[in-house]
Amino acid sequence: MSLRTIRSRRGAATAIALVAVLGAAAPAAAAPDRELGDRIGVNEVNRHLIAFQRIAEIHGNRASGHPGYEASVDYVAGKLRAAGFDVSTPEFTYQAYFLDSFALSAGGQPVEGDALEYSPATPPGGVTASLSVAPVDDTPGCEAADYAGTDIAGTVVLVQRGACNFSEKSRVASELGAEAAIIYNNVDGPLNGTLGDPAAATIPTAGVTRQVGEQLAGRAGTEVTVDVQSRLESVTTRNVLAQTRTGRTDNVVMAGAHLDSVPDGAGINDNGTGSAGLLAAALEMGGSPDVNNAVRFAWWGAEESGLVGSTKYVQGLGFEQQLDIALYLNFDMIGSPNAGYFTFDGDDSDGVGAGEGPYGSAQIEQDFIDAMARRGVELRGTDFNGRSDYGEFIAVGIPAGGLFTGAEGVKTEEEAALWGGTAGEAYDPHYHTADDDLGNVDRRALELNTKGLADVVAGYARSTEGVNGMRTRAERAELRAAQGSLMAAQHDTAKVPHGHHLS
Repeated sequence: MSLRTIRSRRGAATAIALVAVLGAAAPAAAAPDRELGDRIGVNEVNRHLIAFQRIAEIHGNRASGHPGYEASVDYVAGKLRAAGFDVSTPEFTYQAYFLDSFALSAGGQPVEGDALEYSPATPPGGVTASLSVAPVDDTPGCEAADYAGTDIAGTVVLVQRGACNFSEKSRVASELGAEAAIIYNNVDGPLNGTLGDPAAATIPTAGVTRQVGEQLAGRAGTEVTVDVQSRLESVTTRNVLAQTRTGRTDNVVMAGAHLDSVPDGAGINDNGTGSAGLLAAALEMGGSPDVNNAVRFAWWGAEESGLVGSTKYVQGLGFEQQLDIALYLNFDMIGSPNAGYFTFDGDDSDGVGAGEGPYGSAQIEQDFIDAMARRGVELRGTDFNGRSDYGEFIAVGIPAGGLFTGAEGVKTEEEAALWGGTAGEAYDPHYHTADDDLGNVDRRALELNTKGLADVVAGYARSTEGVNGMRTRAERAELRAAQGSLMAAQHDTAKVPHGHHLS
């Protein structure tokens, strides 16, 4: 799963514009088709996870640009072709970041940490300078005013995580003359971060744990060396797209999951689970089902490098092609070992973070809530924060939703009482590590979420009335145009880059 922060794109102006376009509220959705979910068992989903694990064992990982990813593409595409889908594996090219070596020391002693993705390389031997410490406030290191009274020019500056993107902290430090930056976590665990993309990278930037950062914070003036040896290479990889041969092609139901892992390992929960669950649902549905709306399944590449595959896909569609997509459903991590049960907060009823999704997202949220309730699971909302492949879809006004069982966030006492599991521990303690393997999956969560996603996908294949009201193409065009122009205007001011662990 990738981490990307999307600021609120919605407000009073948006609401007024949409009311003018829509007039009356949309009708209620058709009931999800439970039959499809009932036909899927956990064993067939787990079989796909075994395949992904074995591919990683052979090739070392399943990261985009590596042989294990290509083998994963071939596996998924082969299954879908055999099931009668119209399958393509379109290529795209992007700048991939490779870290050849990293070292960090303070006072001549090694310090545990890692380079943030897209961190610029240092000269051979690294950058050596005295350590300065950014004051801890509500926005540590996010703006020049946060350094009032602290001269960081010519130093390696230590900054606490929080309130803004890592790239913003690095940029502000660079503008104030810092030679390099070290960002330390504000929660327990490693800081596996990114600067988002090469254009956002300004000075060499490392990440360390909260414990390491707090120790360093008491050593201002100590000589520190940051040594990052990295490079960018142009990489060509593929998405997998599979569409049913039946159903309307101007009101397509789209569902996706990213297929790539991080380079450290097999990526079985992140995101073998979403990929396997989606594949099981597609195969059970078949390539020529009795549906009113065509279903387009997608397995995205280079998500872990910044949502690249899905972003390039959406940006490569013309407005009319975007208009043909009724909605997008996303499944990224649906079997976390200390699972939470979340769906995206389409109506912003939680009042957290980025705001509501495009019109129709609230209905998608409710349909997932209803589908999982029928299977005995009470869902909670999770913010549309742009951390996964729905990001570019909602940016162009396509309603979205999905299921998620949690990553590095910590399960609360209330959540443990509701769902079981262990309070005070991460939903996935092995997120983005080599230990994300077959032993890192809650099969009950995997089965329930797969059944739930299948129910909702099949329901929308029958009718999207609750989401878009079965409007005419012209009405949908007017709606999307109103949303797209408003979101684009606000998106341009935010200029938020892609990437996992951006903040």
